[in-house]
Amino acid sequence: MIRSLYTAASGMNAQQLLVDTISNNIANANTNSFKEDRVEFADLLYQIIKDPDAKVDSRARNILGIQIGLGVKTVATKKNFKAGSPQETGNPTDLMINGSGFFQVELPNGKIAYTRNGNFNISADGYLTTADGYKIEPEIIIPEDAEQITITSDGYVLVKVAGEEEPEEVGRIELAYFINPAGLKNLGGGYYEETVASGEPKVEYPGEELTGQLMQGYLEASNVNVIDQMVSLITAQRGYEMNSKSIQVTEDMLALIAQLKR
Repeated sequence: MIRSLYTAASGMNAQQLLVDTISNNIANANTNSFKEDRVEFADLLYQIIKDPDAKVDSRARNILGIQIGLGVKTVATKKNFKAGSPQETGNPTDLMINGSGFFQVELPNGKIAYTRNGNFNISADGYLTTADGYKIEPEIIIPEDAEQITITSDGYVLVKVAGEEEPEEVGRIELAYFINPAGLKNLGGGYYEETVASGEPKVEYPGEELTGQLMQGYLEASNVNVIDQMVSLITAQRGYEMNSKSIQVTEDMLALIAQLKR
């Protein structure tokens, strides 16, 4: 009977983690390029009281055994990298990737991070940077006297400066993609770091391989479906309640045993 207490407790822990994950998804429903998380569960070990196919005698075997599950465990939280819907901003330095690629940015520690958030700005030094001030890699420098910025779907950055009739090319954006983006390490802020699980990044120009093309003047919205998340939240809440009810029933049964008299 004590077995059911631990089994139900593992269920409550699992449902609590699910609620935590869903809450984070809902909180980021309006965060640019946010990718929703999904929790994956698996059943725990089984206590084998009677083996299936065990011999009954020299001529017969059991058709069914007795195997009692001992609860649930969390296997992983997996990011869904399905693209969010495009949001038009009209800002020439806002970029959306219509594909599977990632922008590359240089962190303060010199490492390269990857992001889907193309909300770029121009720093005081003219560098194209993220909202956190991280430079895009490779570096793109916008001239101080730039009057118009055009970024083509294949990554060319063209700038029209005062006194010039034709725009000049100041750089070309490169994108990275991964064979297993779900294996990336989440650094927060919309940034990811490569891991052994994600594989090494393959860097190409937009439009090549699986990177996707750029859309200037657009940002990628979060891919969180709030209605689906609310349904999942209700399901998780009910699962938590039912597991807690199992503990209450077990406690009542133990109380009855404690009251037995010879």
